[in-house]
Amino acid sequence: MDVELKFPIFLVLLIPAFFLIYLYFKQINTSRSPEKVVIGCLRAFLFLLIIFALTMPQILLPIKEEMIIFLTDRSASFEDAENGVLDWLDESIQSKKGNQTFAVASFADGAIVEQSLSNKKTVLDQYNGKLKTDETNLEEGISFAASMLKPEQSGRIVLLSDGNETAGNSKEAAKLLKNQNLELDYVQFKQKFREDMSITKLDVAPALYEGEKANLTVSIASNVEKSAELRISVNNQDILHKQVLVKEGQNEFSFSHIASEPGMSIFKAELAAEGDTFIENNSLYAVTNVKGTPRVLVVQGNQEDPLVKILQSSGLIVDRLIPEKLPTTLAGFLQYQSIIFNNVPGTKVTEQQMNLIEKAVKEFGTGFVMLGGEDSFGLGGYFKTPIEKLLPVDMDIKGKKEMPSLGLVIVIDRSGSMSGNKLTLAKEAAARSVELLREKDTLGFIAFDDRPWVIVETAPLENKKKVIEKIRSVSVGGGTNIYPSLEKAYQELKDLKLQRKHIILLTDGQSAAGGDYQSLIEKGKENHITLSTVALGSDADRNLLEDLAGQGKGRFYDVTDASVIPSILSRETVMTTRTYIEDHPFYPAVQPYPEWTAIFQNGIPKMNAYIAVTAKTRAEVPLISEKKDPILAQWHYGLGTSLAFTSDMTGKWSGDWANWANWPNFLNQIVAKSLPHFDSEPFRFTIEKENGNTVVHLKAEDGQFLPLDVSVVSQNGIVMDTNSKPTAPGEFEVKFPNKPGMYFLRVKQTTEGGQDKLFQTGFSVPYSDEYLLKGTNHELLRELAVLTGGKELKTAKEAFRPLKQKPKKKESISEWLLLAAFLLLVFEILLRRLGFQPFRSLLHLLKKTSKKGEQGGTEVLQQLSRAKAKIKANVENKREFTKAESKQEIKKEKRQDQEQTTPVKRKQTVAVVSPEEKEERMKRLLEAKKRKK
Repeated sequence: MDVELKFPIFLVLLIPAFFLIYLYFKQINTSRSPEKVVIGCLRAFLFLLIIFALTMPQILLPIKEEMIIFLTDRSASFEDAENGVLDWLDESIQSKKGNQTFAVASFADGAIVEQSLSNKKTVLDQYNGKLKTDETNLEEGISFAASMLKPEQSGRIVLLSDGNETAGNSKEAAKLLKNQNLELDYVQFKQKFREDMSITKLDVAPALYEGEKANLTVSIASNVEKSAELRISVNNQDILHKQVLVKEGQNEFSFSHIASEPGMSIFKAELAAEGDTFIENNSLYAVTNVKGTPRVLVVQGNQEDPLVKILQSSGLIVDRLIPEKLPTTLAGFLQYQSIIFNNVPGTKVTEQQMNLIEKAVKEFGTGFVMLGGEDSFGLGGYFKTPIEKLLPVDMDIKGKKEMPSLGLVIVIDRSGSMSGNKLTLAKEAAARSVELLREKDTLGFIAFDDRPWVIVETAPLENKKKVIEKIRSVSVGGGTNIYPSLEKAYQELKDLKLQRKHIILLTDGQSAAGGDYQSLIEKGKENHITLSTVALGSDADRNLLEDLAGQGKGRFYDVTDASVIPSILSRETVMTTRTYIEDHPFYPAVQPYPEWTAIFQNGIPKMNAYIAVTAKTRAEVPLISEKKDPILAQWHYGLGTSLAFTSDMTGKWSGDWANWANWPNFLNQIVAKSLPHFDSEPFRFTIEKENGNTVVHLKAEDGQFLPLDVSVVSQNGIVMDTNSKPTAPGEFEVKFPNKPGMYFLRVKQTTEGGQDKLFQTGFSVPYSDEYLLKGTNHELLRELAVLTGGKELKTAKEAFRPLKQKPKKKESISEWLLLAAFLLLVFEILLRRLGFQPFRSLLHLLKKTSKKGEQGGTEVLQQLSRAKAKIKANVENKREFTKAESKQEIKKEKRQDQEQTTPVKRKQTVAVVSPEEKEERMKRLLEAKKRKK
């Protein structure tokens, strides 16, 4: 048994302690007595106990219990070994000993417990936890298994894996195991042969000119020879679809393609083969920038206006899309130099698509133009959306005091089917509507399930913040019953003296009960109440809701994407006022901006109407109305330029502008101002993986050591958290967390002269190495075992073999030492106060009591022996004694003994104390009393 001192520094206190003891013995040297010597020794031992307790001594006791953690690999490369692993575990635990417990953990990209610690001989028959299988993070798995063992516990980790590490550093984790005296064993499993082929490389020149022939190279790795189908596309348009023969090993195929579309071109190679194991490694991307005529995207409905033809006549390449067909990835927008929204309602553009457009403008310099109309700006529902964020104008307007009095009641479904994102977006939409209203406007908010719940009483707004908090506090309820809540909304508005009264009803289900909707709405019309409805999702009663909106003189919205709900409610709030439209003819005023004044040298046409908006602080406003509202506004947003023209293209609102001779020049000027104006400065770049991160190495052609502004954005529009740093003159390193997919890189560099240079491209982070079949990494597994003192297990029984190193647990004894010191201190005080005499008397009394006890015991034994002898004699004489008679014989013997011993005692007493002795004792007693006096 070993002893360990936690604070050995306190042993230095022994020096002054022994010095004090030395002084004590020196002091009593002249009058030394046994009591003083013993007290000195007790004090010395007391000092020793207290000082030793201060050092926090711990005795090391061996731990008998052993714990085995089975760590199983569940990554994609090892998934076919699952059944074999579970069978091996079942066989292994049959050899478990009584002092051994085990647990099962699994890992891939993360780690979880599959079976908690147990001493029973039963193991799981299937995995229960969920893990991402696209990585093998051995380091995380080993660290997780080690955390299941307490520091004082002894144990072993048994690793069941192919050892193909794709993330983390398992050797660092193994070193920590060694410090904890934990062993790591491993087991090799033979896996079945699986056919697989993968695209390992797609090469295309990073920059091309329009009409240039591009060379494409596709590299394919395969572990079997067979035919496969290869397809290559550019911006989702197929340019090659071919059957190829793939041989075992590395294969390369070359093709050519003429770059016909300017802008950013995203090439994608895809491979399909029968019996292929992984589909994750069958596609790769490559990006190139094609220089040529600018390409713009016009987004509008089916209306016919001259915008597209005017832009095409100026030499631009124009694509036209309806809002429902907008791209859903960032790549779909980056192929255009500018995006134009021509009277597009925000209710037809999802929140995700708006976010992608905002990222394209801010991070990559794509231009954006919004043109007016009855479905645009505030009337289109763009209030507080990403589109409003990038525009030079706010959808809310000043001068709300001129608006008619308004009463609005929002009725929202809170049934169980609205749980999650639906109800959250509905509440956020209602909050936006509150912000659009004036303080004196009337608002009510009703949430319903199987009955109506009045969240905000219908009354003039006084505290918007408090009302918004109430709206956001609504939680999910039960069933769905529309009629009572709609009836409640009409009752709230019918007696109010307001110029505009409107109800917005939103639900995603069907009412459990009916009602007389027609009579309700007809009575509402008499009180000038209008109704709009929103059907959310495929389960909503579209027919009913559309019919209600038609009868209520409102609008019906059929919504499949819940993210457009905020745009719908803000649009409804604005549409209810109708004062956002300024519809009186006027002549716009031209502000002194040279690039615009030249167009209006021969005068400015009359305009009929526009949508009222408010210019942002940094925006430039070349054209304003008589009320000082912006007609044309522009500004720089991030790297891009956006413009807002608040009238329309058809002539209905723009009036004489549609027939104006300079109308085509004016429109071309708007689009030209939105196009990127950076001098492109290419960089050479390479991509590699490093410790779970993707690293982009950039090298400037001119080698200038100037700071860079770098942004990396994913295909979904998420700006990655990057770490950029220079590594050499003109060379930079950009690092961000590794995740396979398509990314877009934007680099902005400002020269010493203040000129901005922009480089943008895209790149593909390949699939994880997890999807490359490499076999078992014997070398890594063997190295991990050697580092920790483990080994390869040949049989399942070896998992529960005795541990090489028996760890010990630490048990503190400071408390026991202090208790001993306390008892010793009490004994020392008693000895110092009373001396040895009490202890001597106590010892004498104990001895005397002991002797009497011995004599009494001897007499009793003698009585018992005589009684037994008499009983035996009677038995021999064939006399039978009862139990009572036996007791009587024993009592009789006792009486005889007493009668014999009593006279003897009396004689002894008389003989010992004589009269002479009594007289002598009295004399000594009198002399003693005299001396005391």
